[in-house]
Amino acid sequence: MLKSLLMGLVGGQRSMTPLAVVSVAAARGRLPARDGATGILGHPAVVAAALALAAGELAGDKMKSAPDRIIPIGLAARAVTSGIAGAALAPSDRRWLGAAVGSATAVAASFIGWRARAASMPRYGQTRTGLIEDAIVIASAIAIMRGSNSTR
Repeated sequence: MLKSLLMGLVGGQRSMTPLAVVSVAAARGRLPARDGATGILGHPAVVAAALALAAGELAGDKMKSAPDRIIPIGLAARAVTSGIAGAALAPSDRRWLGAAVGSATAVAASFIGWRARAASMPRYGQTRTGLIEDAIVIASAIAIMRGSNSTR
């Protein structure tokens, strides 16, 4: 469940990153092939869509018009994508628990990340704080996936 929790922390900062990273991992055979879910996550169309949405989110986050991550639709997106990632990273007999841990952690982490970013923006600006946050989020997500067991 640790990986589900950690990916929920990532999802609290960037809603699409958990789905994108888990999709890439599934496509590369880094997730156990338990049922059709891994195949769906690793399908080239799903991988491409998840990566495009994640890239769009990274770019959009730096815009002045970007909404706060704690608006209801933002929290819902974080809960869903982190829930999917949490389930994919959990043992097969605990996928629902992995989904719940990933979702709940993402929602809670959203508020923590929002406060930290809001506090740092007056001094460092929206773009700089966003780029630093992006680097931390992407590096964390990759580290979590590198710690996953390979099925190859």
